[in-house]
This record gives sequence, C-alpha cells and structure tokens, in this order.
Amino acid sequence: MTTVTHDESPYAPPAEVGEVELYHPKTFIGKYIWSQDAKVIAVQYAITAIGVGLVALVLSGIMRLQLGFPHEFSFINPSNYLQFVTMHGMIMVIYLLTALFLGGFGNYLIPLMVGARDMVFPYVNMVSYWVYLFAVLLLMASFFVPSGPTGAGWTLYPPQAILPGTPGANWGIILMLISLAFFIIGFTMGGLNYVVTVLQARTRGMTMMRLPLTVWGIFMATILALLAFPLGTSFFMPALVSRGEHLGYNGGSPILFQHLFWFFGHPEVYIVALPAFGIVSDLISVNARKNIFGYRMMVWAILAIGGLSFMVWAHHMYVSGMNPYFGFFFATTTLIIAVPTALKVYNWVLTLWKGDIHLTVPMLFAIGFVFTFINGGLTGLFLGNVPVDIPLSGTMFVVAHFHMVMAVSPILVVFGAIYHWYPKVTGRILNDTLGKFHFWVTFIGTYAIYYPMHYLGFLGVPRRYYAMGNSVVIPDSAQSLNAGITIAALIVGAVQAVFLYNLIWSYFRGKPAGGNPWRATTLEWQTPETPPKHGNFGPELPVVYRWAYDYSVPGAAEDFIPQNQPPAKTPGGPEKTLEKTLDAAELGPQKLDASGMPKPVGG
Repeated sequence: MTTVTHDESPYAPPAEVGEVELYHPKTFIGKYIWSQDAKVIAVQYAITAIGVGLVALVLSGIMRLQLGFPHEFSFINPSNYLQFVTMHGMIMVIYLLTALFLGGFGNYLIPLMVGARDMVFPYVNMVSYWVYLFAVLLLMASFFVPSGPTGAGWTLYPPQAILPGTPGANWGIILMLISLAFFIIGFTMGGLNYVVTVLQARTRGMTMMRLPLTVWGIFMATILALLAFPLGTSFFMPALVSRGEHLGYNGGSPILFQHLFWFFGHPEVYIVALPAFGIVSDLISVNARKNIFGYRMMVWAILAIGGLSFMVWAHHMYVSGMNPYFGFFFATTTLIIAVPTALKVYNWVLTLWKGDIHLTVPMLFAIGFVFTFINGGLTGLFLGNVPVDIPLSGTMFVVAHFHMVMAVSPILVVFGAIYHWYPKVTGRILNDTLGKFHFWVTFIGTYAIYYPMHYLGFLGVPRRYYAMGNSVVIPDSAQSLNAGITIAALIVGAVQAVFLYNLIWSYFRGKPAGGNPWRATTLEWQTPETPPKHGNFGPELPVVYRWAYDYSVPGAAEDFIPQNQPPAKTPGGPEKTLEKTLDAAELGPQKLDASGMPKPVGG
C-alpha cells in the first residue's frame, strides 16, 4: 500500500544542476547599495516604486481639486492639468504597479518560493534595478525642463504628442520616451531573470505543478511583458498643417500607433493583474486554512488569460474608425477572456466556502480585491460591447472602470501582500489596529470615489477635461457630485500616511513575527532564519515533497503541512497515509519509478 496527500511523494529527483557560487559582499555599499541579493534588490525596487507612486498620488489630488472646485486654485491651469493627468497615469501604471509587482514581489518571492539561492543572473538583476532607477529620475527630470512634462495623455498618441499646442511637446515628450526606453531595457534584464529562475533554478521536488500561484502569476506576467513591450516602433506622423505651416511629415499613420500601443496596453492590464491573481489566491488559501480550489484550473486560467490578452487590444479603439468587422471580432474575444477570469473568481469563492476564515489584515485586502475586481470586470463587459462603448468611450465611466480594475484592485493586493510578507522581510508584524483602519477607510473611500463616477459617465461628463463649463446637457448636480468625489479622494490619499507610518514604526517597534506567523506551507516561510540571509536556506536547499496548499489535512498533527515536510513513516513500514490511500494498481505502473516508489505528480 502507498499513501499520498494530494500529490505527496517521498521521492524527489536528484539535482540536475549544481549550486551557483554566490558573491558575498564585505562592505555596506556592496551589501545594501550595489547588492546582488535579490531580496535587497526587491526592497530597492519597492522603495523606489512607492516613492514615485506618492508623486502620482499627489498629482491625482491636485487634479481632483480642479475637478471638484474649478477655478479655485490659481496654480492649476489647463496646460499643467493635462501634464498632471499624463504623469499620474504613466507613473501609476508603469513605474509603480509594473515595477512593484515584478521588480519588488518578483525579486523577493521567486527565489524563496521555488527554493533557490538567488536569481540565476544576480549581477544582471542588480543592473536592472539601477536602470529602472535611472528611468525614474529621467521621468522626474521632465518636471524641471522648459515647458514641463508632456501633456499628451499617458497613451502618448501622435500627432498630438509633438505638436506645438500640446504642453511639453519638446523636452517633455523626449524625456518621457527616453525614460520608457530605459525602463524597458531594465525590465528585460529583470524579466529574463524571473523566467529562467522559475524554469531552471527550482529545488528538488519543486515541479511546475507544485509552484505557488503567486509564482505562476508573476511568471506569466513576465512573459507577457517580454513579448508586449514595444521596441523600435515609429512612423506614425501623417502630413500635417499646423498654424498655417506644412510640417515635415508625410505618410504616417496615427491609427497604427494606436494599434501598437494597445497591443502593449491591454497585455499591460494583465501584467499587473496576473501577479495580483496569484498573490490573492495564496492569501485566501492561507487565511481560509483551506487548499485552493481547482489548483490546476487556476494555472490553466492564468495561461489562457495570458494568451488571450494579445487578442483583445482593439476594444479600446471602437471610436477610432476601424472596420466594423474588427469590432465584432474584438467584442467576441473580450467576452471569451472573461471566461477564465470568471473561473478564478469562482475558485476564490469556493476556497472561502466552509473555510476556517481568519479575517487578518491581508485577508481583508484579499476579499476587498475580489469584490472590487468583480465590480470593475462587470463594467468592462459594458465597454467591450461596441454600441454601448461608443457613447461611453469619452466619459468618466471609462475612468471609473479603469480605476476599479487597474488601480484600486491591484493596489488592494499590493497592500495585502505587504501586510502578509512584511514579517518575512523585517522579522516584525505590522500593527493590526492601524492596518484595519487603513483597510476600511481605503476600501470604503475608493467606492465613494468611483461608484459616483460611473453615474457621471452616464450623464455624459467628459474625461480629460480641465473644466465642464456651462452645459444644458449636464445638470448642475454633476458638479456637486464631483465635489463629493474630490473630498473622498483627498481622505483616501491622506490615510495612506497611516500605512507609511505603520511601515516605519513597525520596523523599529513592531511585535516580533517569528519564522512563520501565518502558519503557511510555502518555502519562503520555512527558511532557517527570518529575515533570510543571503543564500536563503542555509547549508542545504530544501527538498519539496508536496504541493503548496496542504491546509486542514485530516489526520495531520497541525492544520498545515509545509512543502518541505517529508511524508510520515510508520515504524518498520512504508510511507503512512495522511488522507487518501492508493494501491499500486490505482497509481498505475507509469507513475512508479524503478524502485517502486511513486513519481512526483504534475511535474
């Protein structure tokens, strides 16, 4: 008789590749500045991304002051309003969320979760951060050049982006494009590290189907980014007359730029969403004390979403004048991609069903994400439908939908992930009372911002406008609603100071966390020291015997079984059953190795 718990196996194949010798720095600068340790690089990415994200948060507050109380603030004029819109959008989508999910969480979690000493190419990983930092500094420099940063919108559509009437049409747009080029170079170096580490540096027994879903999400998002980030694309300017003068352009196509931008821009949604999906799956499983429902389905849904994300880009372009048959095709693919996305939502709900739910701060943010993502996804079905999208496309409805899906939802995951893994990074737990206060004000406040914004969109309130002016179509109540949205936005922005205070205070005064405060199964919580030292796992790498979700297993001594815990043995007998007993006939000869032991399942 042979016994297994889920895919538990006493057998782990021998290592195929020897361990790489790590560079151990001897100075403070080598250890914390020019560091090759992925964990230090992750913290560098996170601090930089959060820092530049605070700039974008301030810009959004300024924009809301103008929309809520127009003409009350003399320092906000139409030109710099457009510049604030552009910089806010670009920073939040690219320099904060993409960098934080992949550069921050990817660097910290991938080596620990797959049981590796470090990234496969530590030096390249280090360079990737400094290239990213240089890209951020270039972007910030555009605030200080003549005419300021570009005001072309975060989509940077030509010909508007370089015409004289657009703010920042000279130095602003040049610095933006150079900064984006460096960002892509830096990400490419980091992204190759993430992919190769997942494929080549997994520890013994860590098959692909034993990877935590966090790793799967970051892995697939990295592949999307490597394929979708545009390099070397141009030729978009048509023949133009500007201020009575024929400009030196001819034969270009702005619509081609739109296609290329959204061919990147829609996968970018999932470059942010897929890591969020993976992280939420792990947070829900840990805090529901229950294995994730439909693990393999979740993996295949991640892969399906990644593939389909390249086939839906033009639903952003229904008003561009493209062929109506294209509209039918992209409306159909938009509905199709909703299927694997909905499967993930069902699996999260079924994981919660009858679970031993612990409403920790990370769990609150995870559940908040599920609610918000469902809301944002439903409004996305509106905008994926051609006849509905056309009247709503230029309105605040799009702003509300986009922020629910692409801003509020992933930011909730970012917060939940920081509260969850902060004990591993620092050895201390964030203050629980401050954390719950931060969650509830942020969660309720964001709904006070974006729910009314959907209604403004139905009224026809346009997006990107500096002021609405007088209109017989838009009622006066819309301005009152805009003022209320602004007050809610300022409160939500201000409460983020509580989160930052919690981060700093807890680092020095927080309660010691211990090695595994959440009683989690994955390898990052099984390190011999917390925080983990360079090399992560001490003298020997862990050996994995099971998947990442053995929670509340009947007959187990505790309500979780770590991935590196071998199967229990009975005295003088074979491996002992913890949940389900299978004989050799049930396992099948193809699943037994030469010694009669079961091969790992799902590798």
